[in-house]
Amino acid sequence: MKSTSMKTNKRFQNLKKWKLHASAAAYLAGWKVVRLLPEPVAHRLFSWAAVIASRRGKGMDQLRRNLTRVVGAENVDRALVKRSMQSYARYWCEAFRLSVIARDPDVIHRVDAHAVGVEQVNPHSPMIIVLPHSGNWDLIGMYFVKKVGTFTTVAERVKPESLFRAFVDYRRSLGFEVLPLTGGETSPYSMLLKRVREGRTVCLLGERDLTSNGVEVEFFGETTRMPAGAVKLALDSGAPLHVAHTWFEGNDWGLSLSEPVEITDVKSGVQAIAQIMEKNIKAHPEDWHLLQPLWISDLDRRRYQSGLQQKHD
Repeated sequence: MKSTSMKTNKRFQNLKKWKLHASAAAYLAGWKVVRLLPEPVAHRLFSWAAVIASRRGKGMDQLRRNLTRVVGAENVDRALVKRSMQSYARYWCEAFRLSVIARDPDVIHRVDAHAVGVEQVNPHSPMIIVLPHSGNWDLIGMYFVKKVGTFTTVAERVKPESLFRAFVDYRRSLGFEVLPLTGGETSPYSMLLKRVREGRTVCLLGERDLTSNGVEVEFFGETTRMPAGAVKLALDSGAPLHVAHTWFEGNDWGLSLSEPVEITDVKSGVQAIAQIMEKNIKAHPEDWHLLQPLWISDLDRRRYQSGLQQKHD
């Protein structure tokens, strides 16, 4: 009986691994195809897929719950969900086509036309920049490469490794220095601190806690956890920390950069970041790409439902 169970488990793991590699292969193939498509065709395809997904796609219930925290339940209508998914699809379309967009000589001007606070960017001084998953943060990363030469960031080690390597290599080709969140030769924090002390710029996505070691903060009236790495970097290095925000502005992109955040300790520093992000996200709710549970109440509900399912099985 034990032997049969082990064989079944092995088959399940092999099937799971095969699906993972098959999905990665399809993803990488699609990536190449999208870069070859004319821009209008690519955007129409992604927008069409977004409309379909907004009607019956996975994660729509969670998206509505997340948007409810931002704009109130009375304002989360069909149109907002549709715009949110179209914005999310545009991010992915542009992410696949960044190498093409980078060749546009007007791309920096198209950001500068809608930028606020970017005069604070100094290629000769260290900066720590924190931003949420909004608009097109990869394109804004490319913008910072043009402004400061390069910057350092951290990426979650997605599976399989071939997909992670493709992500990293692609971003490095655009001038990003990418450190793996896990599995690197040294801890990402020590390398980030080194870069800041060298006078470099560090950019970190900052509203999702991927390590379960985040700091509890109030965000849109509820408790969640946010990563504390950027605040610790600021405290340890003395470098200024700014909260950035990106959004879509017609066919162009918007960017705002806050004044340096006043930081005296980790918890209050992370809470200050959360408050600035709240204001920014409220201004452009459809461009905040959050289809996953973020707040502790939603995470607890998912764990509870998962436990019920396992018990039923």
